[in-house]
Amino acid sequence: MARILAIDYGGKRCGIAVTDESQIIASGLTTVDTKSLLAWLIEYVSREEVELFVVGEPKRLHGEASESEKLIKPFLEKLNKVLPDIPVTRIDERFTSKMAFDTMLASGISKKKRRDKSLVDQISATIILQDYLYNQ
Repeated sequence: MARILAIDYGGKRCGIAVTDESQIIASGLTTVDTKSLLAWLIEYVSREEVELFVVGEPKRLHGEASESEKLIKPFLEKLNKVLPDIPVTRIDERFTSKMAFDTMLASGISKKKRRDKSLVDQISATIILQDYLYNQ
């Protein structure tokens, strides 16, 4: 079985999470500079078999698209052009950053590490991926 890779897309950096090959466990993988994301994905799928990309869909409280969706749509178009054989699905990512921060607090991560936004992005991507797996 191939992996599923989730992306918490951001203006500066993107959190990345991935499943195991059995698609049971979601784990934070890394954080990638947004400008390097496509190149990073191309390199990653050359080493690992990826079946699906799950990309967070930022929405406002009442369900309408947030401003950051304007950044994500062009990225998704480029992704579809360079890796057309890997489908993309979207998952509502409302509150994932807050949930990620709460997860860090609950797990006892130090205050210094909680300030590391790249860790928040990785955990957010993991939450997005877990949500996808749970609802399948």
